[in-house]
Formats: sequence, C-alpha cells, structure tokens
Amino acid sequence: MFQAMEADLFNLYPSVGEVNGDRSNFNYGMASGVAPQYGQCKTKVDFDQRAAEPRDEVKGLVARTTFYMFDRYNLNMSRQQQQLLMAWDKQFPVTSWELVRNKRIAAIMGHSNPFVTGQRAWITGYKPVGDGVVSTLPPRITTSSSDVPQAAGSASTGTIVGNKKQPHLSPASRLSELRQRVCEESGCFWIRVRGSGGGLSEGRKLQMRFRH
Repeated sequence: MFQAMEADLFNLYPSVGEVNGDRSNFNYGMASGVAPQYGQCKTKVDFDQRAAEPRDEVKGLVARTTFYMFDRYNLNMSRQQQQLLMAWDKQFPVTSWELVRNKRIAAIMGHSNPFVTGQRAWITGYKPVGDGVVSTLPPRITTSSSDVPQAAGSASTGTIVGNKKQPHLSPASRLSELRQRVCEESGCFWIRVRGSGGGLSEGRKLQMRFRH
C-alpha cells in the first residue's frame, strides 16, 4: 500500500527541500511562538512540540489533502489533528486553482479528491472509506501452458517468446510518466528527501508535501 500512497498524484506538491526535511513526519499544528526560519517561506516548524504550521494560503489545501490520504488509505488520525484540520478546511475554503488541479489529476488517476469536490466532508470521528486499500493490488492473472506461445520448432518446453516490437514498461517507468504528466499540467515538481544513510527514510517518504 505504501507504493500506492507514494505514487498518489494528489499528494504531490512543490516543496522547499530544507523545510520538507525539517518538517519530517511531524503533525500539523500552530507554531505561534516560533520566529521565521526560512527567509521568504512562511512555514514554521516547532521542533520542541514536533509540529509544523504551513502558511495561511495553503492551510485549507493541506487539510483537504490530508483528509484525502487518510480517507483513501484507511489511516488513523488523532482527534486533536482532526479538529485542527477541520478548522483550517472551514477557514480556508477551496480555491479555483485547487479545483483546476483536482480536475487535471482526476483525468489521470480516474478519481477526484472528494474533500475538494464536496462529495465528502470530514467530521470528528470520521470513519475512513479506504477506497485505495481495495484498489491498490492488481488482479492476479493466471495462464495455462496452452496460453503461452512457444518457440518455433521446439517441443513443449514452456519457452516464452516475447514481442520485441512492443515495449513493456515497468511499474516504475509508468509511475515516472504519470508524475511527469501531472507536473507539467499543474506546475508542480517532486521532492524526495534523503536520510543520513543516503536512502529514503520511511517517516520522510510518508509526509504530506505542500506548497510553501
């Protein structure tokens, strides 16, 4: 399921690398006592409280994206986090840009963010639907020996003859193409934060990426 979450285009946003790394996997919160840390970027990270506060212009967007991810992948959200994001969702309603972005990604993904379109609304104690949980695994395909083409002139050895004229893209290649398409259409880019060991840390890969 993690691969589906990481590949979900609704969770892709431009991000400043330093801020993205500092935010780590902290919850969202109000960092009113924290002085500006990142120049013109108004996002604040409270390391003592392990909380990150995005700038006002994207708080509603952050809330609706978080609702979407937790709903689609059946994740648990604390009551405190729910209340904060519900307040942001109400205070900062859906923008015209957010609707355009949702429509473009839906054309690729095959579904919308229902918290942007208004099809769903998060309330305290909301029970995630888990649409993405049941649709992340591809159907299992089984073939009999009679369905497998054999090399000409050979006995029934089970040799598979590939179609050299038809390229077969790996899942990673298809994902790369999808990312490129949505980024070209919505003006975003993909940020991946590496851990100290050179690999991608689990906590950082799962974080929600947002505009600064």
